[in-house]
Amino acid sequence: MNSNRNASPNPFEAAAALRPITAQPPFIVRADRQAGGPLDAHGYFNYIAVVQAIIDFLNRRFGTAFRLYYQDDGNEAWNGLEADLSNGYKGVEHAASLFDLVETNVFEYASDPETKRAGYAIRPAVRNNLFVYPEHRVAMARVPRVTQHGLGYEDLIFGEHDEAMLRFLEAMRERQLASPKIIVFTDTKDGLEQTREPASAPVTRSDVFMDEELKTQIYRSVDEFFSRDRAFFLTYGIPYKRGILLYGKPGNGKTTLVKSISSTASAPIAYWQITEYTSSGSIQEVFAAAVQLAPMVLVIEDIDSMPDSCRSYFLNTLDGATSKEGIYLIGTTNYPEKIDPALMNRAGRFDRAYEVKSPNEAMRRAYLAYKGLNRLVDEDAVGRAAAATEGFTLAQLSELYASAALQMHYERAVNLERVIRDMRTDYDKGRSREWMSDAASRKLGFM
Repeated sequence: MNSNRNASPNPFEAAAALRPITAQPPFIVRADRQAGGPLDAHGYFNYIAVVQAIIDFLNRRFGTAFRLYYQDDGNEAWNGLEADLSNGYKGVEHAASLFDLVETNVFEYASDPETKRAGYAIRPAVRNNLFVYPEHRVAMARVPRVTQHGLGYEDLIFGEHDEAMLRFLEAMRERQLASPKIIVFTDTKDGLEQTREPASAPVTRSDVFMDEELKTQIYRSVDEFFSRDRAFFLTYGIPYKRGILLYGKPGNGKTTLVKSISSTASAPIAYWQITEYTSSGSIQEVFAAAVQLAPMVLVIEDIDSMPDSCRSYFLNTLDGATSKEGIYLIGTTNYPEKIDPALMNRAGRFDRAYEVKSPNEAMRRAYLAYKGLNRLVDEDAVGRAAAATEGFTLAQLSELYASAALQMHYERAVNLERVIRDMRTDYDKGRSREWMSDAASRKLGFM
């Protein structure tokens, strides 16, 4: 037993002997480092000592003093580190792990859009590891800390000086903007979760089927907002922010319209999925991150689901002088009657509300031809199908084409009248909730 056991344990006495960077990075703290047995939790998670050990490690590695930095207005630097690690960016090194009894690796299931292959991959975790960017002399460590409810962490960024840090942040931002990935914000019980997902296949403007006048209005506003010189806003003295609300029946192309804007805006895209866990804190965090990415597109899906407890805060955020600067805000809802009237009765929140209506007969015919129905049946049959599908959404027309294609594949013939009749019967049952009507189903208790 160490005779100094009652003194404040110092598990970092050997920090000066840390090895240089190798293929197997060292641990800055080991549970068995102190002679005489393992450390207790208090000594093991000695936060001040581990920070000093990291600084000493960096000073020896680079031969210069390092300073501590902290990002106070969001998590963009840490999201950038996550992206660099996931993308295999060569400019970041895993220099060391912090505590040997805390996880150091993470596995994830991912797909490669280029090879179209998917599988599990293992990489160093952001938490409990020290990463360095040698070119910029910047290091990042998410240091585990003991909290009342388990392990928390403290985010620390180390840099040689301010100029190097600014160059590093700008280079990281450029990498993020060049990435085709879409940022997804999701409110969870543990706080706001931010992920970057691969962009799906591009959706062009010709893929969008809606009223042509409305389509023209929306794309004009997008084109002017993301023009490089911003001449329109400067010439007419219009604030550089825009908000539109898309509402209408599900399945009529709101999502396709948003995807087409995302594909053609040449700007960062973020989707915010509101849940019952959305709070004033997550609202503040989302808009802070969006402003850092501006000019950008922020999509708030199903905006009617905003919890009552934070609606006032959300409205006040939209009213803020700089909270939407450079943000093209798109809200969507399938239930406009649930929308808070306060979103629309004051300028500066949502500038315009556009109804995305069900397609008329001419649009239904054009959409069926776009899907390829005329490869299965003649033009007259396509015209009859367009006339017979009054009330169908674009999603239902897409399913009509898929059902017709299956029928052709297996029966070598297409009976569109039968397919439309069966689909309409199913949709009518869905609306009336009369899924089963025979006596047997009632006896079984399904009705």
